[in-house]
Amino acid sequence: MAADIPVAVEAVKTATVGLTMAIGGSLPALAVGLIASKGLEAIGRNPEATDKIQTVMILGIAFAEAIAIYSLVIALLIKFT
Repeated sequence: MAADIPVAVEAVKTATVGLTMAIGGSLPALAVGLIASKGLEAIGRNPEATDKIQTVMILGIAFAEAIAIYSLVIALLIKFT
């Protein structure tokens, strides 16, 4: 019975890593899609403001991708500790 505890801990850690990457990867991907969609929609409505919109859009995408990288770091910490 006591020998099963480390196996159970590893199973929980593996499931936690999987969920962390699934949620931490899918939600920023959704955010990037929405940011790009709305940015391109705004450029389509006001082509003269392309430079300003594009700069803000790329900055927003970078921040959304940073959250995915944070979730990768958290998943690696969970896996290897």
